[in-house]
Amino acid sequence: MSAPPAPSHPPLTTAPREDCPWCGARRLRARTPALDRCQSCAHVFRNPPPPAPGPAPDRDRPGRHLATARAVLRALRDEPESWLDVGTGDARFPAAARTLFPYTAFDGLDATPRVVRARAAERVEEAHVGRLTDRALTDPLRARYDVVSLLHHLTRVPDPRAELRAALTLLRPGGLLVLELPDPDAPFAALTALGRTSRDRSGHLHLPPRANLAAYLTAAGWATLTPPGRRLAATYRIIARRRASAP
Repeated sequence: MSAPPAPSHPPLTTAPREDCPWCGARRLRARTPALDRCQSCAHVFRNPPPPAPGPAPDRDRPGRHLATARAVLRALRDEPESWLDVGTGDARFPAAARTLFPYTAFDGLDATPRVVRARAAERVEEAHVGRLTDRALTDPLRARYDVVSLLHHLTRVPDPRAELRAALTLLRPGGLLVLELPDPDAPFAALTALGRTSRDRSGHLHLPPRANLAAYLTAAGWATLTPPGRRLAATYRIIARRRASAP
């Protein structure tokens, strides 16, 4: 079974889109002056996007980080050997998760040099600067990790499908993918997505609903372990396991 087809043209553009960046449908409806919702798949996205997305703010949320780490612990059979945190920033999450996974090697990937400083602070063992979609960076990492986490990362990249597709290639058979994203239907989700103003480049570019990500993973041959009803206030979490037969 193959993943859903990609939209007909690249999603990175400063002109307003006429189709959905997730499913390609042309049935868009304005949710706010700067956000559109696809009436076919319910994907919410900033339209038009800022010319260049700004870096995500690095927030230290030890309680949330530990809750995520505990959820992964419940889903694992054994302690993972290796874990990559994507969009890690200053690696606050790996630092918190290490308290539950003391024998796991945590690496970090981020588009900014903050991950290099995180390595110097010994929050991660390896620091990778760049994007998941940069094959020169990620090809050497293929099938290397037992866990890959993308926490509030897919909302801030120009093409979330491409980032998700690249993340799946980094996991070993039986590995876990961990996603956390804002729920687009939560109260005030649209205001949060825009950041401080409609021109704020640090806001979210995409708010995909949980059903879209779960369907994508199922079509790609992944087993979703978290039930739809389990949510974290305005955030939802998906933990998925790579089946041995998944490409």
